[in-house]
Amino acid sequence: MSSRVSEPAQAETVIDRPFSWRFTTPLFLGSALNPINSSLIATALVPIAHGVGIPIGQTATLVTALYLASAVAQPTAGKAAEVFGPRRVFVTGILAVAAGGLVGGLAQNLLTLLVSRVLIGLGTSCAYPTAMLLIRKRAREAGMKQPPGGVLGGLQIAGTATASLGLPVGGLVVGGLGWRAVFFINLPVAVIALAATLAWVEPDGPLERLRAREIAVRLDAVGIAGFAAAMLALLIFLFELPTAHWWILAVSVVLWVADILWELRAASPFLDVRLLAARPALTAVYVRFGLVMLCQYVVLYGITQWIEAVRGFSESASGLLLLPMTLVGGIVIAPVSRRNLVRGPVIAAALACLIGSAGVLLLDSGSWIGLVVVLTVVFGASMGFAGAGYQTALYTHAPAEQLGTASGLLRTFGYVGSIASSAITGMVFHSHVTDHGVHLIAWIMIGISLVLTALTLADRTLRTQSTAKARLS
Repeated sequence: MSSRVSEPAQAETVIDRPFSWRFTTPLFLGSALNPINSSLIATALVPIAHGVGIPIGQTATLVTALYLASAVAQPTAGKAAEVFGPRRVFVTGILAVAAGGLVGGLAQNLLTLLVSRVLIGLGTSCAYPTAMLLIRKRAREAGMKQPPGGVLGGLQIAGTATASLGLPVGGLVVGGLGWRAVFFINLPVAVIALAATLAWVEPDGPLERLRAREIAVRLDAVGIAGFAAAMLALLIFLFELPTAHWWILAVSVVLWVADILWELRAASPFLDVRLLAARPALTAVYVRFGLVMLCQYVVLYGITQWIEAVRGFSESASGLLLLPMTLVGGIVIAPVSRRNLVRGPVIAAALACLIGSAGVLLLDSGSWIGLVVVLTVVFGASMGFAGAGYQTALYTHAPAEQLGTASGLLRTFGYVGSIASSAITGMVFHSHVTDHGVHLIAWIMIGISLVLTALTLADRTLRTQSTAKARLS
């Protein structure tokens, strides 16, 4: 009797309040785990080196491991969700996060810590693309043409704007509980997210019985492997800078060409090259989002190094100075997302990047430290505008049947931007951190921001899209 009563009640809830807090909470919580884990580890690297008895330089591989795993896993998780169902992949990802947190918390050596970070990277990467599919499914069930902007905005706040939150949180956690806590903290969060998902997100439909060969074809296993190999080679080349191993770049180029040739023939391509060629607006979304994130992460990591090395602030204090990026980003995303705007926000994001980059030129050892806060506010606004605008653009331009993979690719381009920022700061601060190095970074960011602004203003599809939205409203 109770099941008969609960089913109509659940159906009524989906129709009347399709995006209630019960439905969105696990999606937002899961999506926040990846960016927070990306920056959370930064404050624990020195204690980890002392704890497991390794040189501090080797701990950088823990940062690299999550980036590499996430860059490959984001679109892969989206493709898997399209085949097996988004809720199943979401739950699998949460379990992987819990396993990674447990393995890392109990680790006694670097290899085990690397396994942990890969598991966390793979698991947290499942959240965002599956959340996009679950939101689209719920919107269709409720008869909506597009989900409420506030829901997409909340997902973007959780998935992007929380990146800088990991620094102050990590400083407090490591200072109070030790470095193992940055791994163990994933366990309670994963348990909460798992319980909320099982209770409040409706199950996927029945799983179709497929043979191993059919699964491989549906997933495009060869395409995924080729993409992973090409992306890993590219990211390793970037991470090794300023030492340029050109042969690694050459290997990456060969692998990209081979993967593209395969995808052009694949029945169900993982990386739909024809789609990207036929929809240049979607490709432009990826490229510009990657450029925005490049600037954001240069500030997040490069300016943080300068604050600590030149200005003498602790890691916790420097993390607090950058906290406005998260707060302002979230404040900006919320109202902009509700209106489902694209052109205005992405132009504002580019201009804010340009203004903030020029402002970095004012930083030196004698400048007012409050200027750092002002700059993080500017870059936080840029992050908010970009997060709202590009996610709405993605939802508009990506085919509904490929939204999972398309969403994952957006995050992958964001990770390429973040890794490129790491390469830039590594080259500039190769020997030591100085005011001159910060100014050189500022000029590089100004150049990137000028390219971003020019590409954004020249994109005619943004005008067409804004006109169409005006007519609909």
